[in-house]
Amino acid sequence: MSSAPETASGLPTPPSTASAPVPVVGFDLDMTLVDSSDGIAATLRAVLAEVGITVTAADTWPYAGMPLELILAGLAPGTPAARLEAMAARYRQLYPSLGIASVRPYPAAAAALAAPAAHGGRSLVVSAKHTPNVHRVLSVAGLAGAVAEADVTGDLFAEDKGRRLAELGATAYVGDHPGDVRAAKVAGAVPVAVTTGSHDAAALLEAGAEVVLPGLEAFGDWLTSHVAQLGDSARPVPSPR
Repeated sequence: MSSAPETASGLPTPPSTASAPVPVVGFDLDMTLVDSSDGIAATLRAVLAEVGITVTAADTWPYAGMPLELILAGLAPGTPAARLEAMAARYRQLYPSLGIASVRPYPAAAAALAAPAAHGGRSLVVSAKHTPNVHRVLSVAGLAGAVAEADVTGDLFAEDKGRRLAELGATAYVGDHPGDVRAAKVAGAVPVAVTTGSHDAAALLEAGAEVVLPGLEAFGDWLTSHVAQLGDSARPVPSPR
């Protein structure tokens, strides 16, 4: 006798044809996919020098991954909000000429962006960087072709990133900052952290990261396990007999 569950009509229930969810993985940009620290520092130093403030590249490093206005407020404490807005506008004006050329993709960035598609999914880029500059950086780094234009978003940080990730259906988000961990949690996605930015593994775990990788070289193996977990979550629970 068949052990398949029956419908109200007494006929066996056909097996489910629903497919398992596919991985939709969001990535932060600066210090996650690319090392943009030299260009960011150069542009910040130029903007601050124009208002009589001298900083070093080391001074700018702890602010990696934060929104521009917060970086400027930290480096120029006490500056009125209107002046900070003007400085941020000046930064965005200068960044294409001072910041882009030194950007370098991390060695495994292209492979990481391509990996979800091999499992039927796709990659997203959601960044705090000004949106036009996100596209410029991806292009210079040779990564633009791996992400659909509609799946690239800038000018968002932390929880605001999370809301965008939720809209795009992200199942995981990879970043180097505690704000990226918060973004993943808001989106209901797996928070995956990398230690290529200014925060170490302890800080990222304390923020709530479920996975901490030393770099994107380890991303492919982790993605395989993520896809398996998505499949497990999609399998129906057997009905009691």
